[in-house]
Amino acid sequence: MTQDLKQAIKNKARQLGFVLTGVTLPDPPPHYATFENWLAQGHHGAMHYLASERSRQRRADPRQILPECKSILVLATPYTPTSPFRRGDGGEVGVRVAAYARGLDYHDVLPARMKELVQFIEEQVRGPVKNRWYTDSGPLLERDLAQRAGLGWIGKNTCLIHPKHGSYFLLSEILLDLELAPDPPFLTDHCGSCTRCIQACPTACILPDRTLDARKCISYLTIELKDDIPLELREKIGNWAFGCDICQMVCPWNRFAAEGDPAFEPNAPPPSPTEELTLTPQAFNQRFKHTPIQRARRRGYLRNIAVVLGNTGDMHHLPVLQNALTDEEPLIREHAQWAIEQITKRANSE
Repeated sequence: MTQDLKQAIKNKARQLGFVLTGVTLPDPPPHYATFENWLAQGHHGAMHYLASERSRQRRADPRQILPECKSILVLATPYTPTSPFRRGDGGEVGVRVAAYARGLDYHDVLPARMKELVQFIEEQVRGPVKNRWYTDSGPLLERDLAQRAGLGWIGKNTCLIHPKHGSYFLLSEILLDLELAPDPPFLTDHCGSCTRCIQACPTACILPDRTLDARKCISYLTIELKDDIPLELREKIGNWAFGCDICQMVCPWNRFAAEGDPAFEPNAPPPSPTEELTLTPQAFNQRFKHTPIQRARRRGYLRNIAVVLGNTGDMHHLPVLQNALTDEEPLIREHAQWAIEQITKRANSE
């Protein structure tokens, strides 16, 4: 009966768009010591919430989240990989946004599916089941749990990689007061001697122990960091305005990347940086409502756009940057000034 129930849950999960599903026990994650060392080295940057005592206790032991937890359902939802670079119409510089962020915000989409899955489980067992669910929002070492649930291995670029589907996945977890047989962990490392992700990273943020120095990671710099982007890293951001997919784009396993979930398909044409830099607070909220980009806030996103223009723009983009020098946000003004100096310096050297 238990095995039949588990298979029924997996079938339902697939119907809901969770392409990969695995079960693991709520035991302490195997690489928790690596996480503690990562914190001790300060590699979490300004993400201080990760280092709080409560957060660390919960990541060290999932039962701190749900004492009644008997099993953890780990789920993976695919999103469409990043497309090759293309310049926009009219010679406009291209702006890159991480592939997962081009559609609806997964924080809005996936919880409803997990809720439906829990309701299905309760129908099957004919009674309530205590539960907690998360998708990149709770104090769990998600990739550790996913590896232990058999969904893939943790690659050198820190992404969870499945040998038949690649790494373009959003992970979710449901903690259940329900005994389900755990799946065998994924023990094989298929990265081998490949170092393409390490060689391709513009900021050299990938560390030897399969962690990242977040302080150098383009995703961190364009999303999590709320202050000035360090001067020595601005040029290395290139044309990434929100997030980064470089280490996934060069990974050989992503030639097998799964077809993306329709909810995360691009819902707008590629952004024009000169238009983005003129967005008012109201226009920004309207344009990016229900998308992950909202997380950066207007001040962070326009800061990033200014850096993109500084890296890829030309003299024709100076007027919009000069206009940004009057923005009410000092963060935007400072990065617009830097971009003007970069473009002017390039023009003078040609």
